[in-house]
Amino acid sequence: MSYPLAGIKVLDMSRVLAGPFAGRMLSDLGADVVKLEPPEGDVTRLWGLKIGGIAGYYNQQNAGKRNISIDLRKTQGIELVKALVREADVLIENFRPDVMGRLGLGYDTLAAINPRLLMLSICGFGAGNPDSRRAAYAPIVHAEIGLVSRQAEISNAYPAELALSVADTNAGLHGLVGLLAALYARESTGKGDHLEISMVDASVVTNDGMNYVLDGIRQVITNEVHETAAGPLMIAGDFRFIWKQLTRHFGVTDGLPAEDDIPLQQKIEARRSAARTFFTETCSTREDVIAALDKMNIAWGDVRPREAIGELASVQARGTISQIDDRAGSTRPIPQSPYRFRNNEARVQGGAPHLGEHNEAVFLDWLDWGADELAPYSEALVTP
Repeated sequence: MSYPLAGIKVLDMSRVLAGPFAGRMLSDLGADVVKLEPPEGDVTRLWGLKIGGIAGYYNQQNAGKRNISIDLRKTQGIELVKALVREADVLIENFRPDVMGRLGLGYDTLAAINPRLLMLSICGFGAGNPDSRRAAYAPIVHAEIGLVSRQAEISNAYPAELALSVADTNAGLHGLVGLLAALYARESTGKGDHLEISMVDASVVTNDGMNYVLDGIRQVITNEVHETAAGPLMIAGDFRFIWKQLTRHFGVTDGLPAEDDIPLQQKIEARRSAARTFFTETCSTREDVIAALDKMNIAWGDVRPREAIGELASVQARGTISQIDDRAGSTRPIPQSPYRFRNNEARVQGGAPHLGEHNEAVFLDWLDWGADELAPYSEALVTP
């Protein structure tokens, strides 16, 4: 089988997560992704366990890429980028909106060099508005668009950050979709394009509960963790639906008299108590609980500790966690590509690169430049 993006050249100038994640997916799909880092490196080289000189967080988002290190504060560094752009199909960046322009690398400048170039720009709040210059990591966007307050309301807890960087990964995935669409369009038009993705926009459109906010009503449907004889289980569905299924399939009652004037809160408490008794006593074993939920066609899930991800049967069967070169003579685990084709391949291409590891190789492969051609740029091309 072949990789669907084999032959596509990607210059990844992005940092941390949103851009690098999109670049990682392009690499999994077969593109030659070259990550360009400044001399000090991506800050995520400091995050997580270091094995073979590569930190875990950086490894996850940059596995399979090649790496060059260029000092963009030097004129020669900007010229090196422009030279690579002549051969690139895609450029990814996630600086604040005006940075590429100030570097002399705005889309109009680059498109004049390579009219077929597709450029993906990801930022927090989008360009051309009062928030554009704000620093925007995922937690800031989560707070600003109401995800943090929604979580606090549901959990009856003080507002706290989400457990994953949704705003970053949403932006990266929507950027990936847009790039693939632009690559397809380029086949017929021959023209490149500039795709701008805002983390705010990407997270708002991906929020399935946004309709409640826009319609001005309180979101009442929530999924809850229930105490059961099988341990704590996430049971999908609003409690009112679960109660109807319990009464329909198992004849569970709340024990209250059939009177219309019983306070609603008393009914709720009685029904929740009856449901808890059913799941902890009537169903006295894990097998009983699961059989009952399956009979009611209610989805359920074990509340696993994060370290137990490898115990999930589907993860084991599908190879969701793979082993790759750890750059130290052994292997380390990493999330595998999620794409499963019948006639194409997608797979993590290897461990993440060291800073500047492929300086010479990339310029030779992309531009056929050897030591003589690179000599004038020695001050900007950082030797590992």
